[in-house]
Amino acid sequence: MCGICGVSSVGEAPDPGLVRRMLAALAHRGPDGSGYYRDERVALGHTRLAIVDTVGGVQPMCGEDEQVWVTFNGEIFNHVELAADLRARGHRFRTRSDTEVIVHAWEEWGPACFDRFNGQWALAIWDRRSGDLVLSRDRFGVRPLFYTRAGDRLLFASEVKALFADPQVSRELDPAGIDQVLTLWSAVAPQTVFRGVQQVPPGSYLTFRDGVVTGSTRYWAPSFPARGSEPRTDLAENAAELRERLVAATRLRFERSDVPVAAYLSGGIDSAVTAGAIAALRLEHSTEVPLHTFSLRFADDEFDEGSYQTLMAERLGTVHQDVVVRERDIADVFPDVVRHAESPLLRTGPAPMFLLSRLVREAGFKVVVTGEGSDEVLGGYDIFREGRIRELWTRDPAAAEAAVEQLYPWMKRSPHQAPAFAKSFFGRNLVAGDPAISHRPRWDATAVLRSMLTTDVRESCDRSPVDEVVAAMPSEEAGWDPLSRAQWLEMTTLLPGYILASQGDRMLMGNSIEGRFPFLDPNIADLAAEVPADHKIHGMDEKHLLKRAFADLVPEEILRRPKQPYRAPDAAAFFAGGTPDWVFDVTSVSALQAAGVFRPELVQRLLEKARRTQGRRLGNTDNMRLVAVLSTQLLHSELLTRPADRTAAPPEPLTVFDTVLDRTGLELIGRTSR
Repeated sequence: MCGICGVSSVGEAPDPGLVRRMLAALAHRGPDGSGYYRDERVALGHTRLAIVDTVGGVQPMCGEDEQVWVTFNGEIFNHVELAADLRARGHRFRTRSDTEVIVHAWEEWGPACFDRFNGQWALAIWDRRSGDLVLSRDRFGVRPLFYTRAGDRLLFASEVKALFADPQVSRELDPAGIDQVLTLWSAVAPQTVFRGVQQVPPGSYLTFRDGVVTGSTRYWAPSFPARGSEPRTDLAENAAELRERLVAATRLRFERSDVPVAAYLSGGIDSAVTAGAIAALRLEHSTEVPLHTFSLRFADDEFDEGSYQTLMAERLGTVHQDVVVRERDIADVFPDVVRHAESPLLRTGPAPMFLLSRLVREAGFKVVVTGEGSDEVLGGYDIFREGRIRELWTRDPAAAEAAVEQLYPWMKRSPHQAPAFAKSFFGRNLVAGDPAISHRPRWDATAVLRSMLTTDVRESCDRSPVDEVVAAMPSEEAGWDPLSRAQWLEMTTLLPGYILASQGDRMLMGNSIEGRFPFLDPNIADLAAEVPADHKIHGMDEKHLLKRAFADLVPEEILRRPKQPYRAPDAAAFFAGGTPDWVFDVTSVSALQAAGVFRPELVQRLLEKARRTQGRRLGNTDNMRLVAVLSTQLLHSELLTRPADRTAAPPEPLTVFDTVLDRTGLELIGRTSR
């Protein structure tokens, strides 16, 4: 895991000072060292978190003839198998790193290599032979990659703050991106919340020549067979196959590392399965090295899942640690959280995850395996079950109303206890055949936040985020099962932009921790897409196939517990235990006017309401409003108005590969390492 950056210039060699400043901005992503390659047209930068081939895997890296260079953030988990194939084809390797596999794979297969990678990545390939700079991102968008133009320069980086190392890059919020966040919870690639900054879409690669995009290709996208034509219909066989593939995916992510790997235990079935699978493998190999697990707990019992975490840790015999989060802990760390997230947030959920990854780092680990992705690929979210009820409501309202009773057992005030509310929620904005029928309630609820926007921001948002997402759905969606449509929407919006970014990669890498996600292995995703919908959600039983596959491994108490989504205190975090000074600073009238996003008079009313109730009696919408305002104002303060640190240095040691032409056209090759 690392941070990457680079510059493509026209007319002059990239400025090495700029590259060093970009590297310094990414130091948290790779504190173990840094390096850059520079020639007369392109510079590639890299900050390293040393995990695979800790001695030989220095980047940027090239092939034997030094014509193909790569800077790479992530892991190619099947690099051992790919290297064997490439050696058989005549390629010679100097290291054991997965980075070098990328170089040779590009030389052998070109862009088709991305289809062969089983991993999570953001990478840049500079092919001097063709003059092409290629930016690529993994299938689900686990690793981030942004780019922008400044004059005649193209800049790219793992995080936007590295782009801001160039003073010519505009520092402005983009109303269209803000609008997407306030409706969809995140900006959808290529859109970002920063004007002039774009992101490489998941499952895609972009080709640039002389800083100009010459091609954009989607090599992978979520896809499902037509309803009734699923190629895998035997439940028992599918469960056995899922178990085999998931154990293999988990093993890859634990064993393909030269440093120790830990695991999260959330209290749910997903992390119980991955931790249980590796614990079983350790027993199989009679290893005496214990598995270390980490959990997030809350002082407030409403959010805490500690009893289930302890149960699983004791069952597996792991060395277990947890961090107990209190409301004020969230408020204190929130500025750091937003600075790393680089996006407005609608919930405080990323903050406890940041504190959890800090615990992992303090315990001496660099890598942790987690259960993210299971809900998206195997049908675990309430929104999928809600979609089923809404679709049923268009055909049989009475049956749908009865099914509501099976939802939300974890809620103190479940909708089935208030039939009028349930009818208004599930029956709202309901159109038979609507491909987005599952997501309308969520999007409608969050879009209410737009009422807080200034007139200028609202008027500049001339495109509906919802209409754009629905229009992007593939034509074959008409034949999909409604669950498949809902999964496509979730994999396109919330998963890459929030779950894997704001709450995932950014909170992990903020503490120099690499996250690995077995459920997003392509072999798991492919299998899950090929089974009938009722194997994933059987009646109202979510992740039915997963539960069946691992019924002997996971305790019954966890296997059959009601689904409880991960939540954290929102408004109460900023007002119940005392309000930190930064809240007053970023919500002053002058600060609100400077950002120009929210109407100051509405913000002040909301703040007064939160103060009166200590944030404890705000409704769902007001909670989201408050977190959205605070995070957006922090984003403006932390990233857009604070002067860049021009004295920060890249992580040591710094390795430089520098090739530059002098005025006579003679090649001067200088290589320095310190």
